[in-house]
Amino acid sequence: MRVVALIPARMASTRFPGKPLAVIHGHPMIEYVVRSINKVSSLTAAYVATCDSEIASVVESFGGHAILTGSHHERASDRCAEAITQLEARKEYYDIVVMVQGDEPMTHPEQIDEVLAPFSDSSVAVVNLFTPLTATEAESKNTVKVVIDQVGNAMYFSRLPIPGSMTSPTPPTGKQLGLIAFRTETLKQFARLSPTPYEISESVDMLRYLEHGVPIRMQMTRHRTLAVDTKSDLEAVSKLIAKPSW
Repeated sequence: MRVVALIPARMASTRFPGKPLAVIHGHPMIEYVVRSINKVSSLTAAYVATCDSEIASVVESFGGHAILTGSHHERASDRCAEAITQLEARKEYYDIVVMVQGDEPMTHPEQIDEVLAPFSDSSVAVVNLFTPLTATEAESKNTVKVVIDQVGNAMYFSRLPIPGSMTSPTPPTGKQLGLIAFRTETLKQFARLSPTPYEISESVDMLRYLEHGVPIRMQMTRHRTLAVDTKSDLEAVSKLIAKPSW
């Protein structure tokens, strides 16, 4: 099975402009992500998918690989769909695409194998990692929450606390991570599907699949990570990440 990792990244973040190049212990955040996934033996290749030549130049300066995409994409999954189409035009073909967010510098190499494991079931087309929610995350709009059915598929994603419940204890909810794997044709399907009302309302890519009837398998990871959405997140991550020895 040929597997490619794609890392969507752009400078024009609404909450934190330029964050892929934000510095942690003297290195750009995107470098932590690239170097982490380059340790994974199950990956055939890895690329940063970006619309910014500045990001591409930095990635290539430390030995990474980048693909320039259009600047019109609102969703990371759309950017990755364009990137895989570009790779196929270069005669590079992959069975599975793993999307790893460029603002997840704490991504652990083992998480790649975790998100790939469910593909042993030929009926699985999309896999999304999740972790249990902390009390703080449950109240934060920066944290995407997911409720999961009895067979392990996502039922809904929201930035608000879910589910609304009058029972005690409340049914469990997970924290969606930005580490998502797709069969290649399913990723390309994402770009062909029309954006959907809940996707737009919640600003969550995976709701486009759910609203079009495409199931998403949720896979728990044993690694807790912190995404960088704000400058305060950057400060918190800097305290959690050890200085690299590169």
